[in-house]
Amino acid sequence: MKTSRWNPWIIGVAAIVVTVVAFPGRLPGQSAAAKSSGATSGSPMQLSVQVDRVDPGDLDLAYSFQVAIYENLIEELNKTRQFERVLREADLNAGNIPNLLILKTTVEKYTPGDETRRAVTTVSGATKLTVRSQLVTRDGKIVFERTVNGEVRFFGSNLQATHNLARNIAKAITQSSWSGSEQPSAMLGQL
Repeated sequence: MKTSRWNPWIIGVAAIVVTVVAFPGRLPGQSAAAKSSGATSGSPMQLSVQVDRVDPGDLDLAYSFQVAIYENLIEELNKTRQFERVLREADLNAGNIPNLLILKTTVEKYTPGDETRRAVTTVSGATKLTVRSQLVTRDGKIVFERTVNGEVRFFGSNLQATHNLARNIAKAITQSSWSGSEQPSAMLGQL
């Protein structure tokens, strides 16, 4: 009986084909813009958002909370796939983006919690945050405004409230009437 040997070149080609079929994500030469164009089907113009730093208002909110809210907002807004791009406040590319909204977040209430008390009693020690979130156009017209809460009541670190807050803000934006029922181009045209 004659045994056949596999040519290493054939094995390499087969491995590439299997990889491309099993993981049909972006190919190395494919740009991010080409990939994102499929996500925007159905809307002629996709909006981008720039996240401004969190304004602590008159409250004595620790800088770590402000940064945590900011970073969690960027992460949660990216997860929604509501926006073509999610930019940071100092991003130099923001000036080149035509359909840019700016997310402004101002802390209105803050109740510091106690992780130990939460773990022991589960009825006290909650960390609570209330913020006013606004999406505004470059010329300052408000297209979305909500008061949103974030808290951690039972187990978890105090900073978990910032994650919950960012998730609630992203959810409110996604479920708002302007984002679901109106086309972005119509919304910006009216402003």
